[in-house]
Amino acid sequence: MTEALRIAMWSGPRNISTAMMRAWENRGDCAVADEPLYAHYLAETGADHPGRDEVIADGETDWRKVTAALTGPIPDGRAIWYQKHMTHHLLRSIDRAWIHRLSNAFLIRDPDEVVSSYLRTRSTVTPEDIGLPQERQLFDALADRAGAAPLVIDTDEFLHAPEAHLRAICAHFGIEFTDRMLCWPPGPRDSDGIWAPHWYAAVWKSTGFEVPLAKTIRLDGDAQRVSDACRGDYEHLRRYRLRVESAAA
Repeated sequence: MTEALRIAMWSGPRNISTAMMRAWENRGDCAVADEPLYAHYLAETGADHPGRDEVIADGETDWRKVTAALTGPIPDGRAIWYQKHMTHHLLRSIDRAWIHRLSNAFLIRDPDEVVSSYLRTRSTVTPEDIGLPQERQLFDALADRAGAAPLVIDTDEFLHAPEAHLRAICAHFGIEFTDRMLCWPPGPRDSDGIWAPHWYAAVWKSTGFEVPLAKTIRLDGDAQRVSDACRGDYEHLRRYRLRVESAAA
């Protein structure tokens, strides 16, 4: 790697996005940004999220300033900048030109699992809340422009073979893998968003990636309809997922 690397990892909520941010921050040569467009999203949409007023007061609500920073110097003179983004934060009013200056990748998770997890902390859910339609739209736009598919990581397959996936991800971006990405100290980080107390309890207890327990998910009514509406987007993205030898088929 001969120049600064800025990785934009796009996903919806209730994924492994925060754990993945931990892995990259633990490298030692990587700065991280935790959902930098969240304050703008809340200010523009009026969405009623936990800690909404705190997030807006603490963050930058002008997307132009946010994106200028994300494409500017990497904090602390680090060689790598891992940027954790939620696709539903990328509102249609935000110009997309800055995204093409980043190395983009996508995290995806089965919509049944996302909806089930989301409804443990929220009373309602829509397809746009879980971000899969926006992920597909952004993925297709980037693929069309580049003439090649961006990197896609399927959460379930990743968790069954984290080291193999991380090695392949690092190779994709032209950097060396370090086993420091596989484990980290428990607890909060200064880099966590101010919303962390509302969402990061499991990550604060974690010290690494864990294989998910097998479980049966049953969705009813609107929840199932939301998952079904996102199924095509998930399957479309999944066709381009990173495949490693030791991952599940």
